[in-house]
Amino acid sequence: MLRSRLIGAVAVGCLGLSAFARGGDVAGTSVLGRKAENFTLNDFYGKSHSLADFKDKKVVVLAFLGTECPLARQYGERLAELNHKCADKGVQFLGVNANRQDAITEIASYARIYHVEFPILKDLNNKLADQLGASRTPEIFVLDQDRAVRYHGRIDNQYGIGYAKKTASEPYLKTAIEELLAGKPVAQAETGVVGCFIGRVRAADATAKVTYSNQVSRILNKRCVSCHREGEVAPFAMTSYAEVSGWADAIAEVVQQRRMPPWLADPKYGHFANDRSMPEDEKQVLYQWASAGAPEGDPKELPVPPKFVDGWALPKNPDAVFYNMKGEFAVPATGVVEYKYFAVDPGFKEDKWIKAIEARPGDRGVVHHIIVFSQPKGTRDEGRRQFLVGYAPGAVPMVLPRGFAKMVPAGSELLFQMHFTPNGKPGKDRSRVAIVFADPKEVTHLVRTVEAINTGFEIPAGADNYKVEATSFAFPFDAELIQLFPHMHFRGKQFDYEARYPDGKREMLLDVPNYQFAWQLTYELASFKHLPKGTVIHCTAHFDNSENNPNNPDPKSIVRWGDQTWEEMMIGFYDIALAVSQSDIQNHKLPDFNPGADEIAQRILERFDKNHDGKVSQKELPLDNFRVKLFFMSMDKNKDGEITREEIASFIKERQKQGETGRGVGRRLGGGRRGQRGQHADGPGNHDQKPAEQKPADQKSPGGKDQAQ
Repeated sequence: MLRSRLIGAVAVGCLGLSAFARGGDVAGTSVLGRKAENFTLNDFYGKSHSLADFKDKKVVVLAFLGTECPLARQYGERLAELNHKCADKGVQFLGVNANRQDAITEIASYARIYHVEFPILKDLNNKLADQLGASRTPEIFVLDQDRAVRYHGRIDNQYGIGYAKKTASEPYLKTAIEELLAGKPVAQAETGVVGCFIGRVRAADATAKVTYSNQVSRILNKRCVSCHREGEVAPFAMTSYAEVSGWADAIAEVVQQRRMPPWLADPKYGHFANDRSMPEDEKQVLYQWASAGAPEGDPKELPVPPKFVDGWALPKNPDAVFYNMKGEFAVPATGVVEYKYFAVDPGFKEDKWIKAIEARPGDRGVVHHIIVFSQPKGTRDEGRRQFLVGYAPGAVPMVLPRGFAKMVPAGSELLFQMHFTPNGKPGKDRSRVAIVFADPKEVTHLVRTVEAINTGFEIPAGADNYKVEATSFAFPFDAELIQLFPHMHFRGKQFDYEARYPDGKREMLLDVPNYQFAWQLTYELASFKHLPKGTVIHCTAHFDNSENNPNNPDPKSIVRWGDQTWEEMMIGFYDIALAVSQSDIQNHKLPDFNPGADEIAQRILERFDKNHDGKVSQKELPLDNFRVKLFFMSMDKNKDGEITREEIASFIKERQKQGETGRGVGRRLGGGRRGQRGQHADGPGNHDQKPAEQKPADQKSPGGKDQAQ
């Protein structure tokens, strides 16, 4: 069986945030004006601190924190910086940890890693949290000199559930402090709290029928522990009662809201082998357990812990391992790192057939995703790239069925696309890919990742449901559909795939009604679907570029195609398999995935011929795009100000002779930039959309390799 690739993206410190956080909630009862009573709590050194100790301070900031909450980690250094800047202005910062699951040693480690110099107090039994009404981490309460709450809510708006903006446009806490010091009322005194539930100490129902030791541990082992265990990417482990009990309310919340386990497909369409959705009876068990105070039960009833393979998760030791660079890439503690590309020469002297491949980061905490391509050495033509494998938290290797394999031509190089996500502390990464080769004599099917793609869209500022479509070129051969992988960025809202068969029938293959960039999943078909010659794949996507989208980096901007997450993509990836003979393999006569020049020319004509007269005039082109204008002039052989289907096809054939693929020409005319993955089965885009402006590609960095023994 094909083993699925779960591409679970990890914006802002990872899947734990999208799993155990909530956005935009303001408490039902306002705490503004509430006076904080004096309290005495110990820090992690055992030193006692009372609120009354700071009577000379004009402002006291109480920051409820958790050592494992991704947002609390992301904001650790931000709070440390604010404390440093305000230290001589009469402002006292106090951290408060009310989590039952956070040990004193873990609090000390948090302070050391994030350079927190102000006291972090342990709120045993949640007394201070209960007094103030704190419910999440990080959650801020700012007290004036009378110790009344004058600000309550978030630190700023840079980080949230599954997203990280370049900078904070609303520094809520900083502004509130400045206004109080200036003797002014706080203009925005309450903001929606975003973060993880505080793991409160609660009396468990000793008579409860649902316990951790019996039912709950078994559900977690089945659904969660693959990521939520020591050494993996999830921010905390779910392998013991002591750890899990403090997260009971959070677990119930994210399951109820269908944020975890991650599965986004509408069940009305398709059947998928890697369906991670949780059955209703298991959900009810978790709800009952949290409601009963998370009782432990009898530890003797615990199941045998699941076993996981250390190191590579391939079916056998890899034949080769290649690193993305010779040294390490330094990832900053905060901010946004643009995509990085590393080219590696694997030294392939002959065609290589790949039956299993796995990508792994050096530092899981800072790697959002890895995509590894093969491409002709030194090429700049994206159309000649072939997707090989991807990594994101929760991903498993690509392991193809017996006889199925991807082919990398001799002389190819590997290209690593790296997306790094700062998580609050500096990191260093050296990622790698491991490969198991197939014996060419055993190969019966060639597997390729192809795509329906639109690079020419322009999403208007403020649009809340902008539609973009893409249709693949017709298959020139029969094929077997293996799996689907939709890809958009932060403004992505909905995505679906439809097969359009040559007999006129249509079939919805997949609908993702609530697309989430933080969980980009691969959908592996439970059984391969036959696609007869002439079939096309039609994809429809909707984007939300409005202020109502909390993940939107900038609702006031017009959004075009681009690699970075504040730009957008519209790609419907899918894997197909084609039968090949040994004669085809030996004679290098494999199926050609590139559409012909005439077909590409027809698609380009359909895109730009707005008056449907069978040709394209200069008036019909977006001539503000210099690249499109240049291509038009090159294609207009007779200089009559119009280009015909024949002129377009002739131009494409000339470029193909120079080594560029027809798809590359089509994409350039579509106005898009570098693609992200694999072979293209795309047309230039929708008829009524303007092409995006061309921007220079990132430079590639040299890479190193390591041949495994």
